[in-house]
Amino acid sequence: MTDIKTLNDNFRKTFIGGTVVLTQGVKAKSDQDIAAILSKVVFFNDFTKENDPYGEHDFGKITYKQQLIYWKIDYYDETMQYLSENPSNPEITNRVMTVMLAEEY
Repeated sequence: MTDIKTLNDNFRKTFIGGTVVLTQGVKAKSDQDIAAILSKVVFFNDFTKENDPYGEHDFGKITYKQQLIYWKIDYYDETMQYLSENPSNPEITNRVMTVMLAEEY
């Protein structure tokens, strides 16, 4: 079984292995801005003990045009109704990464 950090990094860098959700605030931006924001998410690598205490690489903060933006990965079961019993098992886990303006959190 693959560790959660590796699964999250692969998903965040490729958008394969889960669903990416953009909040209304992000969706309201231009296509060019959205592409730049997603690029910053893909290349994010500023994980520290403070922002990644469990070493899962499931949350990050970026700044784009002086605006704070968060991204967060959550783990759901196969029906997308409950949390996954085992996020390290991609067979039973649906990853959902939400990209949002900080004020939407």
